[in-house]
Amino acid sequence: MEKENNVQDVKEGKIRDVYIVGSKSIGMYGGYESFVRNLLQQHKNNKLIRYHVACKANGQGHMKVEELSETHKTGKNEFEYCNAQCFLIKVPEKIGAAQAIYYDLSALKWVCKHIEENDVHEPIIYILASRVGPFEKRFVKRIHNKGGLVYQNPDGHEDWRRKWNYIIRKYWKISEKYAVKNADLVVCDSKNIETYIRDEYSLYKPNTTFIAYGADVSPSKLTDDDSKYVDWLKKNDIVQPYYVCISRFVEENNYEIMIREFMKSNTKRDFVIIATDNPKFAEQLQQKYNYKSDKRIKFVGTVYDAELLKKIRENAYGYLHGHEVGGTNPSLLEALGSTKLNLLYDVGFNREVAEDAALYWNKGLGDLAELIDTVDKFQSEQLQEMGEKAQKRIKEEYSWPYICQKYERIFVNVDMDTKQ
Repeated sequence: MEKENNVQDVKEGKIRDVYIVGSKSIGMYGGYESFVRNLLQQHKNNKLIRYHVACKANGQGHMKVEELSETHKTGKNEFEYCNAQCFLIKVPEKIGAAQAIYYDLSALKWVCKHIEENDVHEPIIYILASRVGPFEKRFVKRIHNKGGLVYQNPDGHEDWRRKWNYIIRKYWKISEKYAVKNADLVVCDSKNIETYIRDEYSLYKPNTTFIAYGADVSPSKLTDDDSKYVDWLKKNDIVQPYYVCISRFVEENNYEIMIREFMKSNTKRDFVIIATDNPKFAEQLQQKYNYKSDKRIKFVGTVYDAELLKKIRENAYGYLHGHEVGGTNPSLLEALGSTKLNLLYDVGFNREVAEDAALYWNKGLGDLAELIDTVDKFQSEQLQEMGEKAQKRIKEEYSWPYICQKYERIFVNVDMDTKQ
């Protein structure tokens, strides 16, 4: 088979070139963006892997190089981070949702040109998300011609996301099918997703492996009275302890349910929402619930300082997590590693990660409000017990060193992990 002919081990002393396509940036928000940042940090001094990472130069979610520490420019559209070569891809901003497809295709063109012009042998191209499946074949052929392999991370049920209309959802489903068909290895961040891929696309006999996202379990370097944290509290008029949610402000993260239910609850604590900007969605919720009249609900924008973000999680009374699409979610892992009390939307992906280390809610009217009122009265011993369970779960299964060891294995010891 062609795939097997392309499977080779990294010879002793040889560096494996790994190209990552699909992450908009290297940063704090979004699953792929957080994953790439942590992978590069963990492998900064790895002598066996050389990373090349595509980043979006403009448009929504683009890479803000100046906001990421330890970067330095190496060219007009390139910079270096943790010894990785990062290249910026410009996109036309007037094409709406098609930006994502244009971005991935442009990045793949850059990758193929780079491996051909620099005579890179046996590279691995790791495509995050399944946005360009129908167009991948010609790139896969060029990559295979250089002895390379294509890995695919299918994310999780992109065609389920409510923000897309029917036609776009159909496209995502078709794209996923071709992405799986074209891949030498499908890397799934959830066991649920891996089972789905194997069952849904059994015709193609996909070669799969399970590698979750990871979480940083080290405590924040900031103290509780650090001016950076204290100033953040004052600036946003936040009283400790508070409930917090850190994620993209989109429909499928169930912000509507969380805001509706929090407004129904009797808690006196604040609900702090740290999220990317989405004015249209915010206005829809305002029209429907008039949430601005509830002084407990506080949108505070984004926080890109990793240590400050950790401190915010650590000092939260509870973390609300509404994700219902996708596999292992990084914001959930980081919350379990830092926040004692975690209230999660009840879906298989979330239960797979947290098990009994969290409490669960559904979309039923009053369900989350009742849960908030219940946990609001927890004693310190109950909070401590939940926190210990969460920390144990993360340390044993989701620490970044452990996860990145798995990635090193599939990037370096290719023969062991990708042969069918």
